[in-house]
Amino acid sequence: MIYISDSAQAHFQKLIERESVPGLGILLSAVDPGTARADARLEFVEPSDLAGDEWAIDCKGFALYVAADSVAWLEGAGIDYVFQNASTQLIIKAPRIKGEAPKQSASLGERVLWVIEHEINPQLAQHRGEVAVQEVTTDGVVILRFGGGCHGCGMVDVTLKQGIEKTLRERIPEVTAVRDATDHDSGQAPYMPRGKTA
Repeated sequence: MIYISDSAQAHFQKLIERESVPGLGILLSAVDPGTARADARLEFVEPSDLAGDEWAIDCKGFALYVAADSVAWLEGAGIDYVFQNASTQLIIKAPRIKGEAPKQSASLGERVLWVIEHEINPQLAQHRGEVAVQEVTTDGVVILRFGGGCHGCGMVDVTLKQGIEKTLRERIPEVTAVRDATDHDSGQAPYMPRGKTA
């Protein structure tokens, strides 16, 4: 079930009337669902653009369509149009769009990948960096490869020990150590060149 407030419906109805296209509706879809980059997208859609497998929600004066492959990710979503501080804002809340963290019973590798993808990489992206899991050993050692601005960065050891390892060990007690398998000498665009850490 997707909730769309009366104020959001009125807002969309105005926009659709302004376009003057018969049968024009709104398509809601999930972009990169199940990842930290997940987002919801709204766009105008004409009847001829529809695939035919969308879910349709009757609204005041128009139809809101939900892309079939996005339905599970958008279950429980809400769309609202609010007035705050003399301005208006369209708000979409989709609590399932980024997926759900694996349960404690999931494999160590699955849980490590979730934390890397949903907590660590979004932070590293602020410095144009990223990290990928190369291996998770049976004794809980996580071996990583850095990329982007982290590849060759002079602060990578601090990032590894005080950031990534600390986070992984707090979230997943079975993680015993985190190691870096990156050849940092080959990094071409480090966020902070080596030898300039102070």
